[in-house]
Amino acid sequence: MKPLFIFALILHLITGCAGRAVTGLGSAASDHGNARSVIPFLVSTVREPTDQSSIAYSRTRSPDLNFSEIDVRIPKMHRPGSVETASSRPDPNRNFTASNYAPLSDNSAMIAELNRRLASRPPAQREVFVFVHGYNNNFAEGLFRNAQIVHDYDIGSVPIHFSWASAASFTRYLYDRDSAFIARTGLAKTLELVSKTNANGIVLVGHSMGAVVIMEALRTLSLEKRQDVLKRIKGVLLAAPDLDPDLFRSQIADINPLPQPFTIVVSRRDFALDISRRLAGGEPRIGSGHDIAFLQKKNVQVLDISQVDSGGHSVFASSNTLIKLLGSGYLLRRLITDEYASMDSAFVSVGKGTLEQASLALHLPARVINQIAER
Repeated sequence: MKPLFIFALILHLITGCAGRAVTGLGSAASDHGNARSVIPFLVSTVREPTDQSSIAYSRTRSPDLNFSEIDVRIPKMHRPGSVETASSRPDPNRNFTASNYAPLSDNSAMIAELNRRLASRPPAQREVFVFVHGYNNNFAEGLFRNAQIVHDYDIGSVPIHFSWASAASFTRYLYDRDSAFIARTGLAKTLELVSKTNANGIVLVGHSMGAVVIMEALRTLSLEKRQDVLKRIKGVLLAAPDLDPDLFRSQIADINPLPQPFTIVVSRRDFALDISRRLAGGEPRIGSGHDIAFLQKKNVQVLDISQVDSGGHSVFASSNTLIKLLGSGYLLRRLITDEYASMDSAFVSVGKGTLEQASLALHLPARVINQIAER
């Protein structure tokens, strides 16, 4: 029996016994408890709704794009980088919980609600933050990860959670892969709707297999000549993208214009992507730091976190080191919105910058290298 299969079997048994996260909707947890913070979300999903309130949306693929609003309560005992969930009867003092779930009827209702939320924000915070979760996530897990990132990184934009039909099973990798491709139309339509609102712009962030959804959605918009939508995207960040390099090359060749800045977070110590590489027949993954020079030539900047904490698959979201370094909207915002001029000159150097205290490396895109060289 191959070692990889043995490992996969053990991990499946462990995760299966642990149980999956639930939203807490319909339980006493959603009705009481003083939260550390409450984050109001809009949801766009290609999952089928379910009558099970503890789940809200199932793993079944929906032919329709469904919308809703939902609040996420961050527990009192939350630790930065953690997503404290429960598989049943969540404790609002200890666990993430959801409340105030309400479906939205159609596109117009989604646009109207988004405009209402934008109008309540200061002008500088009228951007929309769209997060796309990764492989092996049920609805609650993806939503709560989004909430953790918004809370811990102090993201001031109006958050939207895009949820695609992951099976939430370690052994359903191919199902998830197919679901990610199927979800491209739903995300493209979501971005079209956001572009019709009064938002100042869109910031798009995806984790792991969520990068497949994002790249395919951007490619779909480009092939449909929706440059008006693409130009509304003020930044794209892909964390640990589970993407074949040849697939990425074909996608990026079709996207015109490529939203800028475009950032990829990589780690050479990402064990989950190593498993993905083996499942793919040994082909490397973009998120493992493969061919950084090519990415720079395509005006993609690369943030290498191999030496930050464990360097693992979810380090971008879970590392307290990165949260302290990039949080409070400081460096993270500059990476996403291209504000290089205000960054420390020792960090922004020709080709590569390093923050020694975090062993963090930034490989700048060719267009920025040229700008710096001309100063």
